[in-house]
Amino acid sequence: MLVIRSGEYESLRRHGEETYPFECCGALLGRFQDGNRFVEDAIRCGNTRADRPQDRYNIDPKELLAIQRQADQRGIAIVGFYHSHPDHPAQWSKTDLAEAHWLSCSYVITAVEKGSAASTNSFVLSGNNEEDKMLEPEEITVLSMEETEANVAKD
Repeated sequence: MLVIRSGEYESLRRHGEETYPFECCGALLGRFQDGNRFVEDAIRCGNTRADRPQDRYNIDPKELLAIQRQADQRGIAIVGFYHSHPDHPAQWSKTDLAEAHWLSCSYVITAVEKGSAASTNSFVLSGNNEEDKMLEPEEITVLSMEETEANVAKD
């Protein structure tokens, strides 16, 4: 399960609207716990795909390395990635699977229809290696501000 605060959830959906008709992309930082991914921050990234930005995305490796260092400094991890599908369903494509390499991470896709965020789905990359990896649907739990404040108070 992917657990994400409402602010981060709305931010990644808004990112898709802002970059329409091109794909947006970003990283999700947080913690792995009990087989779930808890998102604490959604980091916007630039889409470096100049050839087909309307239906492909790529995060510059230097940007990804900087995000990973930021996560390490904060004592958290990259728990997933997100991108948008302009005028296309929020389902993974063969290209999405081929380019997914972070096992146990979430891959969140938001369909952006005519400039407005529609459905958002998440898939976890499971398997043991590149040969048997697969993207499996996972539930998204969006925490309200009240639930987020209650969780922070417990910590």
